[in-house]
Amino acid sequence: MEVVKVDQTLQGKKKLTNKQGKSSLYQTVWRWHFYAGIIFAPLLFILAVTGSIYLFKPQIEQVIYQDYYEVNPQKDKISASEQIEEVKKLYPDSGVTTYRPGENATRSSEVNITTDNESLTIFIDPYTGKSIGELNNEAKIMDKIEEIHGELMAGTLGDRIVELAACWAVVLIVTGLYLWFPKKKQGLSGFLIPRFNKGKKILRRDLHAVPAFWIAAGMLFLIMTGLPWSGLWGNNFQSLATNSGSGYPPSIWVGSAPTSTIKTKDIANVPWAAENLDVPISEIKGIIPLSIDDVVAIANREGIHPTYTVYIPNEKEGVYTLSAFPPKAQDEATMHIDQYSGAVLADYRYENYGLIGKIVAWGITLHKGTQFGLVNQLISLLVCIGIILVSVSGFYLWLKRKPKKEMGAPKSPSIIKMKIFLILLIGLGILFPLVGLSLIVVCLIDWLIIQRIPAVKKLMNA
Repeated sequence: MEVVKVDQTLQGKKKLTNKQGKSSLYQTVWRWHFYAGIIFAPLLFILAVTGSIYLFKPQIEQVIYQDYYEVNPQKDKISASEQIEEVKKLYPDSGVTTYRPGENATRSSEVNITTDNESLTIFIDPYTGKSIGELNNEAKIMDKIEEIHGELMAGTLGDRIVELAACWAVVLIVTGLYLWFPKKKQGLSGFLIPRFNKGKKILRRDLHAVPAFWIAAGMLFLIMTGLPWSGLWGNNFQSLATNSGSGYPPSIWVGSAPTSTIKTKDIANVPWAAENLDVPISEIKGIIPLSIDDVVAIANREGIHPTYTVYIPNEKEGVYTLSAFPPKAQDEATMHIDQYSGAVLADYRYENYGLIGKIVAWGITLHKGTQFGLVNQLISLLVCIGIILVSVSGFYLWLKRKPKKEMGAPKSPSIIKMKIFLILLIGLGILFPLVGLSLIVVCLIDWLIIQRIPAVKKLMNA
């Protein structure tokens, strides 16, 4: 009998220990989800709002700039060089940087110039050569939205903050899914649909957790397809893709690939996969470069998508760079042309991309909502609205639960004691360097300040 009692006691203690261990892990996950949400949910809210607007950039700009974009089709267009000459007459002290022919019969041409330290887009009627109007490139509404979305209008610092928020959003998703996953058998209520008959407290929790589950995959997709544009993670990932052989195959070059310190992204706005493409040099065989008409003829001959832009060289050894960044990934193209001979020095299309380049190209056009048109936009919009609602409901949930004069954070042991969760966070820190760096800062603050100063520890509920 004594043996049986001892055995039962040991089993009881073992069950209690397991239960306490699971409870500690749950509290730790909840605590990190809580703090990640408090700090980064406002930024995710901003990204979702600006992203929702930017999704509809084509439609919005078509309405705002309709008078600049639309022209009345006539029998014949005048040449590109004649259009540029008209611009030079209007702005004699300017330098022409790019030319973009209209992609269809009713679309105006665009000539970019720099004058008086300003960058202007001049819209030209390709049938008459007359100027329709001008726009300061620094004042375009959708470009401002993009700047807020990508860097909070704060340059490099803003870019890093946005990247940090996006990376920590992955932590929010992982910890949120753990908290959402049912710990005991239950029906769909509270799991896939909110419980409307269990009181306000349960309903508030469900209105945050259930929608978060439904948008988790879409949110993760938007994060991972947006990160290639980021300054730190994106640049490192881009270099890795190039150096691993998923970058530029030799077949894009006519002759040997150039040895160059200039990358295509330094001289032109090109698709992601072509940003690190080395810029070749023109072989100087004369003093008269090709006319823009010859370059347009080459573009037409080579079948580049009509949304292309011609970047005009400003140095003797420079090249004409053609960039087509159309709605669909498979239509992308980047081309370098010798400005004297007209030789195509590099022709880099979607079919030349490595596997990573193709995946990222599709990811970017899906992220922007252009790959599948309106359907793509609406699906992405639903995800963005979901992020907004989850951010707001999470903040409201915290306000309703928070005790007075306290943060209301769930209590939990030090992260260092939670080995499984610590390993997970270290893994995320390696995958996302800014998360790793911020984790070190958080752990130091927790160890040196929160755990050692009673007043702070009480406030943080540590």
